[in-house]
Amino acid sequence: MSVDPGFLAKFDSLPVGGYGGTAYGKRWRVTKTVMAGGRSQKLEAEELGGTGYVSMNLYRLAGGAAILKPCEMPEDEVLSFLAALNID
Repeated sequence: MSVDPGFLAKFDSLPVGGYGGTAYGKRWRVTKTVMAGGRSQKLEAEELGGTGYVSMNLYRLAGGAAILKPCEMPEDEVLSFLAALNID
């Protein structure tokens, strides 16, 4: 899926590394990893004390576009989670 600029801005605002956050009124452990000189990025989030889990890859193409690849979950679930996420 090609990425909407609002999603990309929110994703880019997240720091690299591991940290806490809140989404849907619940606490989450979030990890953002950068690979291949920034051309590939991964976001994983695990609900603390619950069963929630979000995982996605983002690929940056040479022309400046980005492609979102959720990991075994609907794209809408990833989009909704990132929109709801507030980091500490």
